[in-house]
Amino acid sequence: MSAVKNVIKDNYNMMLLKDYLRIAIKEAGFSHAEISKTPTGTRVALHVTRPGIVIGRKGSGIRELTEKLASDFGLKNPQISVVEIDKPELSPSVMCNRMASHIERGTAFRRATMWTLKQIMDNGAMGVQITISGKLRGDRSAFEKHTAGILPRAGHHAEMIVDEDIAHVKTPMGLIGIRIRIARKEKLIPEFELKKEKPKKPMQIKDKDTGKMRDETEAERKARTESEQIALEEEEMKKLNIDDEEIILK
Repeated sequence: MSAVKNVIKDNYNMMLLKDYLRIAIKEAGFSHAEISKTPTGTRVALHVTRPGIVIGRKGSGIRELTEKLASDFGLKNPQISVVEIDKPELSPSVMCNRMASHIERGTAFRRATMWTLKQIMDNGAMGVQITISGKLRGDRSAFEKHTAGILPRAGHHAEMIVDEDIAHVKTPMGLIGIRIRIARKEKLIPEFELKKEKPKKPMQIKDKDTGKMRDETEAERKARTESEQIALEEEEMKKLNIDDEEIILK
């Protein structure tokens, strides 16, 4: 087999592997996988938001995943490591999957788009662009593009600081595609200068035991699985003042 065919075959297998991981460890908030070959086998680093779900009880999840990668995808002696993502909201893959889950559960596409845009910018992104296309409202295909912040579109800056991913979701009206591009501040090129934002005050909640108001902790806001995260976001999403019937194209 020629070198070109080998490259095509490897890229095709990596595409199938990514599609499988996106579904198999969806609850763990899968972002991406880094695969490298070594003399003793294949190293697979899984970047997820909730490592405990991938590892499983006493490592059972890792063992099952290792066997699957070896048997179905032909990886030689796969050695899996799990890396936790510090800020899931700045990962295009994670946010694509979350937005797709919201639309699958019946949330209006524009409300899901505005919520996702807000979450990404609130967590420190320099800029974001969300494009949603497909049969959004009728038999004819359409698309909407929403942008916030600073987002280089082309050239060296775009290659250096912008990450993107694409997800697809099936709806009763047809297939909808979601594309999210995020520019991150930590990858900032020296030519750019950004103003520092003031730290946000913590939200006040009522203590169930004492009945007094206190600051909400990060542990109380964090969901255990992606499904719980989606359910929590849907409750917050209802508070957004968005007219789902109003059509605004950018």
